[in-house]
Amino acid sequence: MKNQIENFLDDSGRLKQLPAKYSKKLLAYGYLATKFENDVQYTEQEVNAIIGTWHTFSDHSSLRRGLIDSGYLIRTQDGNQYWKNNDKEQT
Repeated sequence: MKNQIENFLDDSGRLKQLPAKYSKKLLAYGYLATKFENDVQYTEQEVNAIIGTWHTFSDHSSLRRGLIDSGYLIRTQDGNQYWKNNDKEQT
């Protein structure tokens, strides 16, 4: 997966930009999802910190929303807890 989005990654493996093409965008979300552990609940601040470590363009909210909309992360209705969707395959 990483080699399919390598043009969007810097030398440290951080996303430099979010791909415009939807299929590549999904690969980027899948890549970010690998940075979360299975069976761990995260607060929004913890999710933002992990996302912040793995991108360079300071758009936590769009990436967080993309992870949720693509099914890689699940959250409670009130947004207090997030966790990795173990049933979603990281492609």
